[in-house]
Amino acid sequence: MDLSALISFVIVLAILLFLVSTAIKIVPEYERAVIFRLGRLLTVKGPGLIFLIPFVDRAVRVDLRVITMDVPSQEAISRDNVTVKVNAVVYFRVVEPSSAVVNVEDYRRA
Repeated sequence: MDLSALISFVIVLAILLFLVSTAIKIVPEYERAVIFRLGRLLTVKGPGLIFLIPFVDRAVRVDLRVITMDVPSQEAISRDNVTVKVNAVVYFRVVEPSSAVVNVEDYRRA
């Protein structure tokens, strides 16, 4: 094998390794991957090893755990003219990952 054949073999091998590494994704138990093929919603994949077609498929990960958001404290005046400071915390979790990604621009802040 001459030097040019060896160099071309190494380049092809590097490209194949890059494509395989971009095609295989690992989704944890607490996440789901919403798969888009050429911009259209394809499916929702569960936990485990998933395969994507490089440069064609795109995966958006959605966390299914309970998310807590702190609401900034507000001051209000009650009926008897007393200032009341109100603090709140919002707890939510995503039930439908595809709806959270497709129907809402940023589901964490909606």
